[in-house]
Amino acid sequence: MELENLLRDLTPKVVGAVVRRTGDFTAAEDAVQEALLAAARTWPRDGVPDNPRAWLIQTAHRRVIDEIRQEQARRRREELAAQRDVPADDVEDADDTLRLLFMCCHPDLTAASAIALTLRAVGGLTTAEIAQAYLVPEATMAQRISRAKQKIKGASFELAPDDDRLRNVLHVLYLIFNEGYTSSSGPELHRSDLAAEAIRLTRMVHALLPACGQVTGLLALMLLTDARREARTGSAGELIPLAEQDRSLWNQELITEGVALAVDAFSRPPLGEYQLQAAIAALHDEVDKPEETDWPQVLALYGLLEKLSGNPMVTLNRAIAAAMVDGPDAGLALLEPLDEPLAGHYRLDAVRGHLHEMRGDVEAAAEHFRAAARRTTSLPERDYLTLKAAAISDAARKPR
Repeated sequence: MELENLLRDLTPKVVGAVVRRTGDFTAAEDAVQEALLAAARTWPRDGVPDNPRAWLIQTAHRRVIDEIRQEQARRRREELAAQRDVPADDVEDADDTLRLLFMCCHPDLTAASAIALTLRAVGGLTTAEIAQAYLVPEATMAQRISRAKQKIKGASFELAPDDDRLRNVLHVLYLIFNEGYTSSSGPELHRSDLAAEAIRLTRMVHALLPACGQVTGLLALMLLTDARREARTGSAGELIPLAEQDRSLWNQELITEGVALAVDAFSRPPLGEYQLQAAIAALHDEVDKPEETDWPQVLALYGLLEKLSGNPMVTLNRAIAAAMVDGPDAGLALLEPLDEPLAGHYRLDAVRGHLHEMRGDVEAAAEHFRAAARRTTSLPERDYLTLKAAAISDAARKPR
């Protein structure tokens, strides 16, 4: 297991180094996989080299060169790759993980392709594992990854001088985490492997860019959110909403780390979306009881986030905060402009059901909960919403 973890940690660094030296993503990844297999066979017998990353890089690079030499039609590429060879002594100072991550999140790729390529090349997940996580056939995921590699073939391997590429990287990591924390479809509420991988990759970016407020904010947001994971489901896998969770099950170690990161991120202007979301998550995680939540502060932060992002999902969350501060009617009023941008989205009906329940309109609440249940593709959420609608209807029929 120790060797497996070492190889997993080294993989993106080695792939990145070989891509930079050969300029061919596909050939580099294939060569690194062969080098990893060679290491897995020989290191237990011969011992781990003093410089394992250099060993892997040189082994993989030699395999690329050997492949090139076998193809006479690619003689020009052989000469170019050979010129890029570097001594093993120079390898240790170069960490290409961030460059590889930036390449996988190239702006020419769709979000789905960037996620798949990132998990494959940087995360070290197999194509089968990624396909299973996103509930698509392995062949489909393999084609998606292959097309992504071809699309960025020859792309610049240097870090972009502006923030656009970093923003794309963080967005991809954010999407991976969200899919892991609340699966968009299927029988499980969350997929811990995806959430853990997103956190691991974000920690890597944070280690390389510790002064970036947005990176720090995203890591804080992930940790503060993931800290609640054990309390989100019951013994049968059923969904438990935030207000009803047993907070003694929350991971206090993650909360402590997350709050410290959130405070640090908030002190690094300019404020971005992840810093604001992390601050909101911290306000939820720092209190022992839901009624102790500082809802006016949450509402204010959502107001800032709404102005910054223009995202209708932020407005949806702001409506919940407004209802907690100014009553359900205030929240319902904020939902009215969302009928078009969030048409057909189950969360709009779910929030409307919650707010109508708050104001005592049980018939409207049950109707919206049922509509939300029909529209969600997550089985735990569907079951929760269906049971919620039934419970409200049963309570309304009971004589008082």
